[in-house]
Amino acid sequence: MTMTPPKTIALIVAAGRGTRAGAGLPKQWRPLAGKRVADHTIAAFRAHPLVDDILLVVHPDDTQHYENLGLRTVLGGANRDMSVRNGLEALADENVAKVLIHDVARATVAAECITEVIEALNHGPCAAPALPVTDALWRGANGIVEGTQSRAGLYRAQTPQGFDFETILNAHRNHSGGAADDVEVARAAGHPVTITQGDETNLKITTPADFARAERILRGTMDIRLGNGFDVHAFEEGDHVTLCGVRVPHNKALKGHSDADVGMHAVTDAIYGALAEGDIGRHFPPSEMEWKDADSAIFLKHAVELATSKGYAISNVDCTLICEHPKVGPHAAAMMDRMAEIMGLRADQISVKATTSERLGFTGREEGIAAIATATLVKS
Repeated sequence: MTMTPPKTIALIVAAGRGTRAGAGLPKQWRPLAGKRVADHTIAAFRAHPLVDDILLVVHPDDTQHYENLGLRTVLGGANRDMSVRNGLEALADENVAKVLIHDVARATVAAECITEVIEALNHGPCAAPALPVTDALWRGANGIVEGTQSRAGLYRAQTPQGFDFETILNAHRNHSGGAADDVEVARAAGHPVTITQGDETNLKITTPADFARAERILRGTMDIRLGNGFDVHAFEEGDHVTLCGVRVPHNKALKGHSDADVGMHAVTDAIYGALAEGDIGRHFPPSEMEWKDADSAIFLKHAVELATSKGYAISNVDCTLICEHPKVGPHAAAMMDRMAEIMGLRADQISVKATTSERLGFTGREEGIAAIATATLVKS
C-alpha cells in the first residue's frame, strides 16, 4: 500500500471572541483591507508552497462566517489551550510531520516568517519567531514608575509557532493548562525551542487601533495581479460542446487540438497572463500530439499550480462566453462548480456568464464561440 508523504499542516486558531477589539463581531470576521481578518490569514498559508493543508479551529457560534471557506474545521474549547488541543487531536490519525500553530489575528504574517519556522524544524522539534525587546522596560503601579527591568535576553513572541507534530501533541496531552502560548507548553515538557527571526509587520490585532495599522501593512505590501485571456473556437460537426468543464448538448461541436473548451482556455490564459507566463501554447504546444484531444482541466490545473508555486492565491476569475447558441444560463452554476473544483476555489470565486454579439460577426453568424476572462491574483 502506498503511504502518503508526511504533511506540514497549519493549525489556525480562530475560536476566540476578541473582546479587547471592541464591540461587534469577533475580530477574525471583521473587515480588513477589502476582506476579513481571517481571509488574509488563511490566504497567507494557502499560498505558501511548504504548507500542505489548513485546519481551522472555530467557535460553534460562527458557522455562517466560516462555512464557505472550503477549509476543514474543528470546534474550539473554552480557552486557547483547549482549542489547540482539539485541533491537534483532530489531526492525530493523519500522517502529519510538522504543525504550525498560528493565531488568526496575525493577518499580516509574511511568507518568509513561515518559511523560517518550517526550515528550523528540520533541525529541532520546536521553533517560533520572535523579536528582541529594544525599548527600555519599567515596572510600575497606579500610573507611577517604580523601577526598571533589564531587557537583556527578552523577546516578543509571535506566531506561527512550529513543532514536530507528535512532540507538541504529547506535550499538550500532558499539560495541566493555563499556558500563554504553545512554546510554554513545549518547554514545560522539556523540549528546546529555536528562536527564528520575527517581523515587525507580523502584528497581532488586539485593540481597535490595531485594525488601522494592519490595514496600512496589507495595503502597502500586497501584490495584486490582473490577467486577461481571450479565446475563439470554430464550430464543426458534432452533438455537444464542452464549456468550462461541462458537456452541453448542441447540434455542433467546437474544433480544436484539445477538447476546445473555449471558456477554460480563456481563464487559463488569464492566469498565465497575470503571472507574465505567456499562454497555453507556450506550456502545451499544439504541435505536440501529446495534447491532442486533451482535457483542458490539465491546462487549468497547471496554471493554478504555477500561481501557487510563485506565492499567489487566486482571488477570483470572471469568464464571459460569447455566442448565440447554445444557451449558457441553464448550465452556468454547474460550470462554476466544476471550475471551482479544478481550481481549488469556492464557487462564489468563479463567475461564468454569457452574452451574444447581437447577430454581428462570426459569433452572430453562429460560426463559433468566443470567450474573454479576467483573473485576479494576490500575493501578500
